[in-house]
Amino acid sequence: MKNNIAIVLGSFHRSKVEQMLEQARVTAKECELNIVAEQWVHGSMEKPLALKRLLKQEEVDGALALGIIESGETKHGLVMGYAVINAMIQLQMELMKPIGVGILGPEILPSQIPSRLKPYAKEAVIALKEML
Repeated sequence: MKNNIAIVLGSFHRSKVEQMLEQARVTAKECELNIVAEQWVHGSMEKPLALKRLLKQEEVDGALALGIIESGETKHGLVMGYAVINAMIQLQMELMKPIGVGILGPEILPSQIPSRLKPYAKEAVIALKEML
């Protein structure tokens, strides 16, 4: 029996995250996971609410969060990264449904992004599959 999953993606770095999505689709198929929803949100801060809305749907067994929190001139990314990851952990505990996290950063440098896009997406799907 295939598990149904949803994917929430940050559109702030859309062209890069689309590469992550391609890899996630391939890996989900290999892991026999059925993608029932793909939702784009502006950035990482919007991911927890989108994830909760999707995970509350009975047919969704787990979810994947993909995106990038790039290094900036302030510590905003660190604070946001902590808040977003904490919110996702709380969602897992509240709803008892796993979330695979494929968010690069926080504070990732532009030069570090390309080589990590596909591996992070792949590992997030694998982690999700193991928790399902």
